[in-house]
Amino acid sequence: MKTLLRTLLYLALIVWLGAEVFFPVVAAITFMTLQPDTHTAGTIVGHLLHILHNMGLISGVVALALLALAPTWGIYKSRMVLAPMALVVLMIAGTAYSQFIIVPAMERDRIAAGGAINTADPADSNSVDFNKLHRRSEHVEEAILLLGLATVVLVANAESARL
Repeated sequence: MKTLLRTLLYLALIVWLGAEVFFPVVAAITFMTLQPDTHTAGTIVGHLLHILHNMGLISGVVALALLALAPTWGIYKSRMVLAPMALVVLMIAGTAYSQFIIVPAMERDRIAAGGAINTADPADSNSVDFNKLHRRSEHVEEAILLLGLATVVLVANAESARL
């Protein structure tokens, strides 16, 4: 049973971090393939980002629950799961911030700029705000990835300090 629960924890982290690692690759390929039509590429990447965020939120809740229950089941020592749990909470918060604050604001800016941000005047306030939010979104995703890698290290450390 302990092996199954640790496996589920690792799987939740693998799914989330794997998606975080490969998302930029998929986005780059999409934009290179659809280079003349960046609006369509952006729409596709936006939908993929929504899927990525949902995967992250679900994986995060599963990982958090498993980490919270692990000491009770004798999988890890209580003090060893506190730091990974805190990092997972930060990852969930970053994902929720991106999905429910940044992405809707970018969508509002895109619509206000005429529907296609690539055809809008780059000096337009909506375009400027969209680009600022896009950079912020990238930084949030990078932070989530780094927090995830730190979580993996801390879970590996907890594994070596197991009961």
